[in-house]
Amino acid sequence: MRKHAMAACLLMATLSVCAQTHEKDSLRVINLQEVEVISTRATGTTPVAFTNVSKEQLKKQNFGQDLPYLLSMIPSAITTSDAGAGIGYTTLRIRGTDGTRINVTANGIPINDAESHTVFWVNLPDFASSVKDLQVQRGAGTSTNGAGAFGGSINMQTGDFSLKPYAEINASYGSFNTHKETVKVGTGLINEHWSFDVRLSNISSDGYIDRASVGLNSYYAQGGYYNDNTSVKLITFGGKERTYHAWNYASKDQMAVFGRRFNSCGYMYIGDKSGGIHQPEIDYDYGVKEADQLIKNGGTFHFYDDQTDNYVQKNYHLLVNHTFTPQWRLNAGLHYTTGDGYYQEYKIGRKLVEYGMKPYEVSGENVTKSDLVRKKAMDNWFGGGIFSVSYTNDRLNASLGGGLNRYDGDHFGKVLWVKNYLGQLNPDNDYYRNNATKNDGNIYLKANYELGGGVSAYADLQYRHITYKMHGRNDKWNDDTNALQTLHIEDKFDFFNPKAGLFWQINTNNRLYGSFSVAHKEPTRNNYTDGKLTEHPKAERLFDYELGYTFANSWLNLGANLYYMDYKNQLVLTGEKNEIGEAVAANVPDSYRMGIELMAGLKLNCGFQWDINATFSRNRVENFSETLYEWEDPTTEAWKIDRGNTPISFSPDFILNNRFSYTYRGFEASLQSQYVSKQYMTNAKRDDQILDAYFVSNLNLAYTFKLPRMKSVTVGCTIYNLFNETYENNGFAGSGYSLNDAGEKERYSYATYAAQAGTNVLGHISLSF
Repeated sequence: MRKHAMAACLLMATLSVCAQTHEKDSLRVINLQEVEVISTRATGTTPVAFTNVSKEQLKKQNFGQDLPYLLSMIPSAITTSDAGAGIGYTTLRIRGTDGTRINVTANGIPINDAESHTVFWVNLPDFASSVKDLQVQRGAGTSTNGAGAFGGSINMQTGDFSLKPYAEINASYGSFNTHKETVKVGTGLINEHWSFDVRLSNISSDGYIDRASVGLNSYYAQGGYYNDNTSVKLITFGGKERTYHAWNYASKDQMAVFGRRFNSCGYMYIGDKSGGIHQPEIDYDYGVKEADQLIKNGGTFHFYDDQTDNYVQKNYHLLVNHTFTPQWRLNAGLHYTTGDGYYQEYKIGRKLVEYGMKPYEVSGENVTKSDLVRKKAMDNWFGGGIFSVSYTNDRLNASLGGGLNRYDGDHFGKVLWVKNYLGQLNPDNDYYRNNATKNDGNIYLKANYELGGGVSAYADLQYRHITYKMHGRNDKWNDDTNALQTLHIEDKFDFFNPKAGLFWQINTNNRLYGSFSVAHKEPTRNNYTDGKLTEHPKAERLFDYELGYTFANSWLNLGANLYYMDYKNQLVLTGEKNEIGEAVAANVPDSYRMGIELMAGLKLNCGFQWDINATFSRNRVENFSETLYEWEDPTTEAWKIDRGNTPISFSPDFILNNRFSYTYRGFEASLQSQYVSKQYMTNAKRDDQILDAYFVSNLNLAYTFKLPRMKSVTVGCTIYNLFNETYENNGFAGSGYSLNDAGEKERYSYATYAAQAGTNVLGHISLSF
């Protein structure tokens, strides 16, 4: 927490000293106004828990893995990866909360998808290469734009201008045919006012999991005008991804028979030696046994080659920064994002009527089910504007800000192929289509006032209004109406989110702070479409209490942060997922997360540095009632089981991060390790539905030197999972019941696990000109 903030401050101070060595005629240039939207960030006297991460810290890890993995060492954070190697579909959890409750902004502009509230990092490949710095806040944090921060927020600032022309080439290659190529060029300052920068990136990997291939391309370009008081910057960035599905994960039975890397996505059939086709249900134990026997007898798995996710996203930001006086400052931004994509998948034995097709006859038999290939697509845009006006004097820092955004998205699906279909198939026909719109506006006023004696008072008031509408046919079948689910949702939300706290600078080295925050959050699209058809999810409320202490001097940082997050109607992950691999959540009346975050950092003149943080927490659903259905059919009799207070799913009680590093001249070595205690995958506290504890270490070695006509050359190697830990960091689970011969209910449970790669290596090189 604070140790990272102090380290970032020390680093920026060092850079400032270095900057003063430029020629005299560069001094005015250095003072040119840069575009920064910083009103949503915490400062050194803001009473919230946060970590600052610098560009240099990101660059030392940015060899191909997604941004969540570059943040895995911050307090209370854990990561997941579908493909098993940190590239592709990855997520970040903070204090046990998933990505739908982590607010993400770039230059103050919302990045979270307006409907799912998730940031699909696969659509922002190598964005870290264009980030100047970022701040991660834990808890409710400060008021920000976009989706509510219910576990944390990530505020990213993209790169500023360079005084001189530059070029940079970065490349890496390693295990699983993973490679990354990045080229960055910049003009430097032209005529003391103009600057242009461009980045192009390519990332590709076969993935650790079978067929979990990833192909990612991205770009980033910016042009800016700067003078002493005004800056204008136009930024565009985007990504194109093609990812083979790996979101089914694998059961322990599947791993035992087919190996840890087994991926059932795209499964069509097993062909035997004589050309016969067999479709054992490998999601079940008996199907795994049948498939195993077929394979032992010379059979071969056949998978659909185009079981892929495809998406193109383009972002445009126009940022303006103006300083009226030393006290008054204006930041404003306009933004527009377009997204267009689809995924295809092979489905076995689907009811034709669910896809708008009529049964047909083959040899006198009425065929109502068949194998088919479906395509689910979306086409959306998101745009709006943000602003903040800041005032600063000797004792007061205040900001008035807000934003207004609109989202419009179409969701639709097509059937591309049906096995042995005799009717007329129109692949351009939509079997479902719906539209969603969302208006999201907020305004906030925040102030930090120095009372005297090193004590500052902080207040932050935000009002947020949301209207969300969905209309049309969804892809979920409703047995009651014998038709696709009809969406007719028109909800409005009005949230008031006050925050207040005190900060005490006891002396030069010691700080103490405390805060209380209220936060609200509207449901996601999936909360509406994946629950019971007759019930709507409720909005959530959070009371967040934080109390922290930090000590810092020139060589030692210590910190502790106590938190208590009291939720009302929290939408908690159940461990189950829907057909497209997304997590399902349900409201629980009362729940809480509480814990202590401990941090320490030691930096010696000899080049040795030690950073460590640990989180001890207790995350509980109060009076949890588990509901089971016969064969998970919600139309059957519900079996309710009172569980009392149970752990919240995917919320470990203990997380430990440790990093040793050593630098000598151009050589740097670092060993970072993470321990995560066991996690339940449902709220029922079932020992047969847990992710076991794991301890993973990564070793990074790098050497930087100079060559003629080059600023620097860095070569290195990173060994991930150094000690070859066998572990899983994600999964899903569920339960139901069946009736025995006596008519008694018997529970059954299942679980699948996201296996992660063993020891793997990436070599990397960076050339700067």
